[in-house]
Amino acid sequence: MSMTDPVGDMLTRIRNGQRVGKSSVVSPASKLRTGVLDVLQREGYIRGYNINEIRKGVSEITIELKYFEGDAVIKQIDRVSTPGRRVYSKIKDLPKVYNGLGIAVLSTPKGVLSDQEAREQNVGGEIPARYSKEGQRCRE
Repeated sequence: MSMTDPVGDMLTRIRNGQRVGKSSVVSPASKLRTGVLDVLQREGYIRGYNINEIRKGVSEITIELKYFEGDAVIKQIDRVSTPGRRVYSKIKDLPKVYNGLGIAVLSTPKGVLSDQEAREQNVGGEIPARYSKEGQRCRE
C-alpha cells in the first residue's frame, strides 16, 4: 500500500505511541524522516533512534520516545506542510513557535534544520512540522 504523507504518518505514530505510554515506535525509513528525527534528537524531544535493515533496500526506524516524570516530552505535534498544501518560508518571514519555546523543523537546501539553526545559517525552506515540549503551551 502506498503512503501519500510519510512524514505525517511518522508524526502520528510518535503521537499515538506517547499517548499509550510506549517506550518506542517503529516507522519505515527515509532520508527526510531521518533528518526530522536528527533535529528532534538534537533539540531533546526524543531519546534517540536506530535504523534497522529488514531486507536489502527496505529499512525501518525504531524511535525511542522520551518521558519526563511520567509525561510525554512532546506535548504537541502539528503537521504544517502537507502533500496537498506545501508551506514554504523565507528566513525573514519564519514565525517563532510559541514565542521561541517550541521548534519548527525546516527542510532546506542545507539539510533538515530546526528554525533556530535555519536563522543562524540564514536559510529558509519548507516547514514539514512544528513541536512543543512539556510546559511550553501557548497561553491565550
